Amino acid sequence: MKINTQDLLKAGVHFGHIARKWNPNMRPFIFMKKGGIHIIDLSKTIFKLEQACDGLKKIAITGKKILLVGTKAQAKEKVFFYAKSINMPCVTERWLGGLLTNFTTIRKSVKKMNNIEKMKKNGTFNTLSKKERLLVNRLYEKLHKNLGSISNMNHIPGGIFLVDPNKEKIALTEAKKLKIPIFAMVDTNTNPNEIQYPIPSNDDSSKSIDIILKFVAESIQDGILISRNEREEKTNKKS
Repeated sequence: MKINTQDLLKAGVHFGHIARKWNPNMRPFIFMKKGGIHIIDLSKTIFKLEQACDGLKKIAITGKKILLVGTKAQAKEKVFFYAKSINMPCVTERWLGGLLTNFTTIRKSVKKMNNIEKMKKNGTFNTLSKKERLLVNRLYEKLHKNLGSISNMNHIPGGIFLVDPNKEKIALTEAKKLKIPIFAMVDTNTNPNEIQYPIPSNDDSSKSIDIILKFVAESIQDGILISRNEREEKTNKKS
């Protein structure tokens, strides 16, 4: 799908924040000020979005996972929907401190959650006492709420996509520490210099979030398909 100005306009991608709340580093991406609100230059958005999509596609080709993060109300559903559609991990609830920097501990909790799922499937769960079942269920619900959406992430991700880096400060800090490529929607109140792949866009409107994620998910999916085809070709050559 081709990115065009008209679709971005319809989705309100160009609406920034109140001018007095701006981050001066966003100056190159601001087109004008209208009614006290900064308007984002959509030609810059398209250029940066294409760069980001290209970067995401390259990571997906290597077979690595890309973690999508959006915990604000407007982003949750969209992030979850698109992550699911391309089988990528996501965080839409609270970001757990150490999710990346203390990944081995997080993986242990995910294993615990997966083991409870196995117990439920193979009938072991039913052999427990009523009290034990209650405790195990409680633990499972807690683990699933925080970690269910990253259960398929067995390694540190190859990239991270943030809907609002201001809201996802801890995720941003952890990714920077581990030198994980960062892709993000940056509104006019954000510092784009902290992000390798900033996409100047309205990060408060669900329509705007939806259209950006649509392109992001499509690029990742393309990368996954290329990776799959390459693997199949290798297998066919061997046989």
